[in-house]
Amino acid sequence: MIQRLNLLFTLLFGFTSFSQLQYVQDDFEGNGTITSWYGDDCGMNNSFNNPFIQGMNTSQTVLQYNDYGGQYANVRFDVIENFDLTNDHTFTLKIFIPASGISGNQNNQISLKLQDGTLAAPWETQCEIIKNVDLNQWQEISFDFDNDPYINLNPGTGDPILRTDFNRVVIQINGENNNDFVEAFLDDVNYDGTIGSCNQFGNLVWSDEFNGSGAIDGTKWFHQTLLPNGWGWFNGELQHYTNRVDNSYVEDGFLHIVAKDETFTDQGVTKEYTSARLNSKFAFTYGRVEARAKMPFGIGTWPAIWMLGKNINENGAYWQTQGFGTTSWPACGEIDILEHWGSNQNYVQSALHTPSSSGATVNHGGTMANDVSNTFHIYAMEWTEEKIEFSVDGYVYYIYEPSPQNMSTWPFIEDQFILLNVAVQNSIEPSFVESDMVLDYIRVYQQGSSSANVDVQEACDSYTWIDGNTYTQNNNTASYALTNLEGCDSIVQLDLTINNSSTTTDFQTACDSYEWLNGVVYTESNNSEALLYTTNEGCDSTIILDLTINLSSSSLITETASETFELNGITYNESGTYTQVLENIYGCDSTITIDLTIENTTSIDKSSTELLLYPNPTLETLNITIQEAHIGEIIVLTDAAGKIVMRIKLNQPYTQIDCSKLSKGEYSVAFVKYPKSRVAFIKK
Repeated sequence: MIQRLNLLFTLLFGFTSFSQLQYVQDDFEGNGTITSWYGDDCGMNNSFNNPFIQGMNTSQTVLQYNDYGGQYANVRFDVIENFDLTNDHTFTLKIFIPASGISGNQNNQISLKLQDGTLAAPWETQCEIIKNVDLNQWQEISFDFDNDPYINLNPGTGDPILRTDFNRVVIQINGENNNDFVEAFLDDVNYDGTIGSCNQFGNLVWSDEFNGSGAIDGTKWFHQTLLPNGWGWFNGELQHYTNRVDNSYVEDGFLHIVAKDETFTDQGVTKEYTSARLNSKFAFTYGRVEARAKMPFGIGTWPAIWMLGKNINENGAYWQTQGFGTTSWPACGEIDILEHWGSNQNYVQSALHTPSSSGATVNHGGTMANDVSNTFHIYAMEWTEEKIEFSVDGYVYYIYEPSPQNMSTWPFIEDQFILLNVAVQNSIEPSFVESDMVLDYIRVYQQGSSSANVDVQEACDSYTWIDGNTYTQNNNTASYALTNLEGCDSIVQLDLTINNSSTTTDFQTACDSYEWLNGVVYTESNNSEALLYTTNEGCDSTIILDLTINLSSSSLITETASETFELNGITYNESGTYTQVLENIYGCDSTITIDLTIENTTSIDKSSTELLLYPNPTLETLNITIQEAHIGEIIVLTDAAGKIVMRIKLNQPYTQIDCSKLSKGEYSVAFVKYPKSRVAFIKK
């Protein structure tokens, strides 16, 4: 979809088919509703580059009016329903007449005439307003058929605002019945009212506005790629259809379906062209389909916006894969909303394929449209129980209403789905490289109310809706009345889910090292690292690391014992080097290496500086055992930093120390005389 302001413009100033409200306007930039401009006795170009971009008119494209001496020179257009001037009776336009573009002695003026185009001589009952024009400047001229002086060619036709027979507008510059030359430029033709009435299909039930950029919406569309015949597509087409973004993508609010000249192998078959064919995952019976689109360039390109019965048994079609494929073509029915051929550049066609007429069907109709590959046009189809109407820019050019109506002529009684594709014909130009069909939107309208008339949106933190309000919380009650393309109110209800971005702290404690979510291994404490990721809802989530690294510890005990030695509940009776792995107060490994000598004798080595500590680790009480030879000596208890926290004289072989007031951590005990006698213990 184009940006919201442009969407609103389209909804407000668009136009639709017969029996619908239609604005009458043309800015000659591709946004107008007037598609049937004609020039009588003069030259006309309604897509001319503005030669005087200045003043009140800076648009790029205007209508060129070139009276090369024709007696009745004028330009004109018709509307599909007559004007009702009762309430709305004013026409406006912009005009520029360069002094260099006129010859002779002319009255510089412009006439706007209203006529009944159904008459053999439509001028006989015309009503005309004439206004003077200044040279060499853009100016806006207003023609008010209620308040301005007017001229009835037939005086008996009465006040124009009381008439309902006008369906033609004629614009004439510098009068008629002369041979003088006039070149002028027109822009922004506009009528202040509408024609027609609201259509029966006023309820929007499904659409794709092609918002954003990237891949197509997989919830709405299916890429049909399987070759139905195993080797190719129908009609001698040359392309592979793919699901690649090279062939179908959304960019800046527009869908692009791209046909490309490239060698591509798929399903064991090599072809020289690629394109895309999309199936809608939505199907319906009766309603209005409306698409705003531009066609590709190039002889041999064959774009289409069309429909097939949901029940078609075509191999690889979406609804066939869902178990609905019960009916062959053409019994399923085919509705071609739009077909275009590069060999007939500005001709667009619609057709019906049924059991009674298929292939080169007789049921078709078309029309010429202005510059269809450079200019967006609105292609529409309306399907009722009785007939199917086709229109471009509000002009109905074909109606299918068979009689008798039976399954042979009218299989259109069941759900149909939408297809979008660009085929490549075997007549493709050798110079062709690539070209695309571009869609601004596609919409389906039906009668009555529907839950499908809900705008389902999901956003992070906040969302600005079409009503201009920014919502920061879930909302399923807001509604907004849009004036749809029929000129009727279409009520849209918001169903909004707001997902919030978040910031959380990940508290972690580890021994020696820790590998975090970002894949980094940390060996030191860290409280500043942050990780940003996107949630499943598409919102930003920030995680901050708060990591504490505790270190493992190790100690060496050299012991000589008689017969046996016990440490931490383990008894050793042989000399050797032993290792115990305990858990320190931080939950990390505390490794004790024991260098043990066992003497199988009852004699006591008085030179031994053995200190036996238990339990280890301890919570409250530490028991110390020494050789009798060391009674009376002094030991010191130091913390992990080497600070002496306790000094004790040992007056007996066995001494008990109260450690309850010590902080948690690693400590050591050693004789003052023999520093190497140090033995470590843990206070829990």
